[in-house]
Amino acid sequence: MRKADCTGVILAGGLSSRMNGKNKALLDMGGVSIIQRTMTLLEDIFEKVMVVSNTPHELLGLDVKIVSDIFPVRCSLAGIHSALFHADTPWVFVVPCDNPFLSREMVTLVLSHRSDGATIVVPETERGLEPLCAAYSRENLKLAEMRLAEGRYKIQSLFRKKRTRKVPEAEIRRIDPELRSFFNINTPEEYQWALGIIEEGRPI
Repeated sequence: MRKADCTGVILAGGLSSRMNGKNKALLDMGGVSIIQRTMTLLEDIFEKVMVVSNTPHELLGLDVKIVSDIFPVRCSLAGIHSALFHADTPWVFVVPCDNPFLSREMVTLVLSHRSDGATIVVPETERGLEPLCAAYSRENLKLAEMRLAEGRYKIQSLFRKKRTRKVPEAEIRRIDPELRSFFNINTPEEYQWALGIIEEGRPI
């Protein structure tokens, strides 16, 4: 079922400093780029998909709406703020551009935890919170703007106890025992590892 009240958002604003300057979003993963792989997944779930990037000229080959950060600060919170600003749905689901193993089941699980009063739904494991595989209500727009204006750049500055729903690790591991939905490619070694999994057809 398509989630018409939510926009799928890919954050593609990182520096890729540990990938020798290569744009991680465009790394080949089994014949398609990582970002195209994620776009295909999100387009199968959501009616609207958006990419937030400060280098949109590098992504012109993608058939998707591309917006840039409004605050000139390189941080994920600025990307989330831009997504909330430009979205015309009540919610956005945010994922980074360097995550090749996100599953439909994980997206659905996160969205299923939305409830009255919640403005953020975020997975939580023994590693901590996963704010870049999470759902944010547009009610967070003004707060995100305030935090950025104050110079508070951590996503967690948006989290309020009574408005944040955490997806328990037990539920997460039922559909993703190895927590691969949260794996990000940051180094050439991690890229080769992920590429090996996909090329060998190993279960994700």
